[in-house]
Amino acid sequence: MAGCCSRRHGEKHITNGLVKVNGKVVTELGTKVDPEKDRVEIKGKPVVIKQDLVYIALNKPKGYVTSCNQPGNKIVLDLIDISGRVYPVGRLDKDSTGLLLLTNDGELHHRLSHPSFDHEKEYEVTAANPMTDKALLNMEQGMPIMGTKTRPAETKRISSKQFRIVLKEGKNRQIRRMVGKTGNGVTQLNRIRIANIKLGRLARGKWRYLTKKEKDALLKEIRNQE
Repeated sequence: MAGCCSRRHGEKHITNGLVKVNGKVVTELGTKVDPEKDRVEIKGKPVVIKQDLVYIALNKPKGYVTSCNQPGNKIVLDLIDISGRVYPVGRLDKDSTGLLLLTNDGELHHRLSHPSFDHEKEYEVTAANPMTDKALLNMEQGMPIMGTKTRPAETKRISSKQFRIVLKEGKNRQIRRMVGKTGNGVTQLNRIRIANIKLGRLARGKWRYLTKKEKDALLKEIRNQE
């Protein structure tokens, strides 16, 4: 939130003895501080949280990587025109499109990214070949992928090749793997909702701030699951 480094680099700075709290070197990861009372320094420079909390919805285009830094690839942060630092919440693979949340709220980022947080994510999927009713039912009931069984999901047919699916988990390339298990393939994958936040008519490649109503409802859902 202070914009001085990523979480990963922060951990390296701590283990390398480059972080001081109230003048004392701290090398233990997970050490708690009160940002209003404690003085934190990295390499002798004070860490000051300047940013207001920011919550952004982006309609990710195909071909962009959900990362803060990946040399040789277009990244989603290239699409966000603000002065402060924000981080993508969760992932959408390079070939997928749709709703992506970005924020500098570390607690919200952690909760939404953690697999134990039971929020819904809804997708519109186009398959290479017609999806049978049995295939959709198998996806609803859960399927074995990556050494474990997926959680029950909701599906709704749109056409012979298109359907919507609501997940409460986010395994790597989960929908593509599930469709692959049915003997089919995915040609388009578009996320249209995360929890109470809907993609709506937001144009591809464009972003907007969450409304106060959206933000309050999202934060309330997180608090209710504590």
